[in-house]
Amino acid sequence: MSVAKERRQARIKRQVRVRFKVQGSEERPRLCVFRSAKHIYAQIIEDVTGKTLVSSSTISKGVGEELKYTGNVEAAKAVGESIAKKALEKNIKQVVFDRNGFLYHGRVKALADAAREAGLSF
Repeated sequence: MSVAKERRQARIKRQVRVRFKVQGSEERPRLCVFRSAKHIYAQIIEDVTGKTLVSSSTISKGVGEELKYTGNVEAAKAVGESIAKKALEKNIKQVVFDRNGFLYHGRVKALADAAREAGLSF
């Protein structure tokens, strides 16, 4: 088995383990983060109905256009600020943070910190 496949399977195991503990409700929806090599995506999901309330990413209009490169910490900060602004417009102030099996480090941490600074509370 290749190293990349083992790493992907380990992330999926962490994702499943965390998902049992972290679930979004109507009062506190779930802020889910996904990162790839080139982009980072964030969604606020209400798990009772399974609907995405707000989403933002580096390929969204307004966010990715301003960035020179979309796979770095600065891009993650921009997505964090964007998702927080959109959430506050829809009166979502508190969320549960779902790192989606990724380590809380680097771009994932930068997105979470930027969202907190912009007004969301975890």
